[in-house]
Amino acid sequence: MELEAASALGQFAGAGLAAIGSGLAAIGVGNVAGNFLAGALRNPSAANAQTATLFIGIAFAEALGIFAFLVSLLLMFAV
Repeated sequence: MELEAASALGQFAGAGLAAIGSGLAAIGVGNVAGNFLAGALRNPSAANAQTATLFIGIAFAEALGIFAFLVSLLLMFAV
């Protein structure tokens, strides 16, 4: 009985730690967008050429957040 409770506690603790990655991904997306905006305000003529790079950076940061979310779901339900 105690072993099952400890296993469940470890399972949810691991899922919670993996879910932190989703929050960190949000911080990463904010940094990407904020730095793009700062650069676009300094040089508006170059902003159009850098829009594709902005979306690629956001996609990579968001993919890491989704990966962390999937790991937390796997830890909660599959292990």
